[in-house]
Amino acid sequence: MKRKTKSYDFTGKRKVFYTISIVLIALSIIVSFFGVKIAIEFKGGTMITYSFIGEINSDEAKTKVEEILGTSVNIQQGDIFQSDRKRLAISLVSNDGLTAEKQTALTTEFETIYAENEIELLDSTDVSASSGIDFFIKCIVAVAFSALILIIYIALRFKRISGWSSGICAVIALLHDVVITYGAFVAMGFEINSNFVAVVLTILGCSINNTIVVYDRIRENRTLMPVEKLEKLVNYSTTQSMSRSFRTTITTVVTMIIISIVAAVSGVTSILSFSIPICIGMIVGTYSSLCLAPCLWVSWQSRSEKKSEGK
Repeated sequence: MKRKTKSYDFTGKRKVFYTISIVLIALSIIVSFFGVKIAIEFKGGTMITYSFIGEINSDEAKTKVEEILGTSVNIQQGDIFQSDRKRLAISLVSNDGLTAEKQTALTTEFETIYAENEIELLDSTDVSASSGIDFFIKCIVAVAFSALILIIYIALRFKRISGWSSGICAVIALLHDVVITYGAFVAMGFEINSNFVAVVLTILGCSINNTIVVYDRIRENRTLMPVEKLEKLVNYSTTQSMSRSFRTTITTVVTMIIISIVAAVSGVTSILSFSIPICIGMIVGTYSSLCLAPCLWVSWQSRSEKKSEGK
């Protein structure tokens, strides 16, 4: 078989890739010390939603609510689909929830201040902190179980290229993606909420799929080029996978950017905490699939060969 000679030297630059990843992971950890916003579904609290017409200044409304309730709150506005009314969502962290008296006082005050806006109470929900923690723990368990299944699956599927090591390297790359995506989430000021969980699960699926494609190329090329050196084999296989990974990532990122622009213009800001981090996560996932996982596997295999030669 006549093979192409052009390939990028991924493995030769693996120390550069390792350095970039370590720096990004360190920055992701550092931003946590500047304050992580956790949504009330994980901390516990109360969510009150009103509908209204016209315009309401969010800063003024926030000041009024905090005066009435005597605690800090978050306020978000948005449109109600298929309606000329808008939505005003108030959320506050509380261990015991909000008393009926305070909720009534808040609604009465709002109806008086914003009489021209025809404000109406849509919903009031108390969220238990224990249920949020339970949900978060279940997510962690699900991700850990998925990682174990992935290692076993890759180990069985890619026996010809030392499946166990390739599976572990793939999971390390996935953890790398999660940490950096978390750092980006925090740095952009988004709350850690259900959108964050959805972003992480989406990125894990896309990233592992790209990594498996690279491994598949390595396995095929090892059969076709059995005498080729490991580094050159991985470089050639990764280069072959680049165009597919780039097409998938660019398509997704462009779509998410368009969605983000439309959402921002329309005032539907709640989706931005999904669409924007997805863009960053997809780029990081593509980077780890092409530059990190294969290079980690080469380092692992090279060290194993040296140990075997030493024995």
